[in-house]
Amino acid sequence: MSLMGILDRLADVSSFDKAIEPARKAVQAVLKPGAVKDALHGTWLGHPLHPVLVQVPVGSWASAGLLDAIPPLRPAATVLIGTGVAVSVPAAMAGAADWSEQEIGVRRLGALHAVSNVAALGLYVGSLVARAKGRGTLGRVLSYAGLGIATGSAAIGGHMSYAQSSGASHAATAARSLTTDWIDLGPLDDLPEGRPALRTGKGSGVAAPLAAVRRGARVDVFVGACSHLAGPLYEGSVEEVRGHSCLVCPWHDSAFDLENGEPRRGPAANPQEKLEVRMEAGRVMARLPGRHQ
Repeated sequence: MSLMGILDRLADVSSFDKAIEPARKAVQAVLKPGAVKDALHGTWLGHPLHPVLVQVPVGSWASAGLLDAIPPLRPAATVLIGTGVAVSVPAAMAGAADWSEQEIGVRRLGALHAVSNVAALGLYVGSLVARAKGRGTLGRVLSYAGLGIATGSAAIGGHMSYAQSSGASHAATAARSLTTDWIDLGPLDDLPEGRPALRTGKGSGVAAPLAAVRRGARVDVFVGACSHLAGPLYEGSVEEVRGHSCLVCPWHDSAFDLENGEPRRGPAANPQEKLEVRMEAGRVMARLPGRHQ
């Protein structure tokens, strides 16, 4: 069985949940919804913050491993290890914020990812202590062990991101199933005022759900699957969030600006895919923007 197959098997082990659920609740209790939690999600950035932050410890520790192999450069390796240790703290906080809002299979692998990272961090801290005491050989052994564990943990994180789509935009994936032609969503008068309505667009073999919001003579149309975890936006609500009229997902309360689909409240970090709209004889017509064509 391949490594990826093993990770998929681990994601199905429900016995992990007894330990994971209390940890998830603890993270959510500490990182309560608000500006700090949204900052950690990367709502302001337009995609998850955690993958950006982890580049620093990963890059620092990998570079330190190279410099440790060259005796005159070992002092610089110590500086890089310390840099990686320092930045690993905000990176872990961002990862914990995202992990606490993911589906169960991602949370199971995320717990293994976190435990591995803590082990790697402990080894690097031990390496710094050993170096400070003049025990250079032990320091290098500990740091290379940490690099090995961090590398394995990175593979788990990659599987979560790509195979499990933990940080990808589910709205962008759903948008690719839509036709690029103009879609007739029916008469304007049939849409309710100020709340999302389900409409469908021609897709690849099946009808794709859309969320249409009417505000007077204006209609905003979005891909119906939330960018966070594909929640049904057409079952959500329209709310004022931080001074913006937003479409709010019923699953995790992510809020998307009706003007442009930008996230105004997490856990969503990716924008919501919005369609172009025009009126033809009182009927609402919508299509995907040019970037999808």
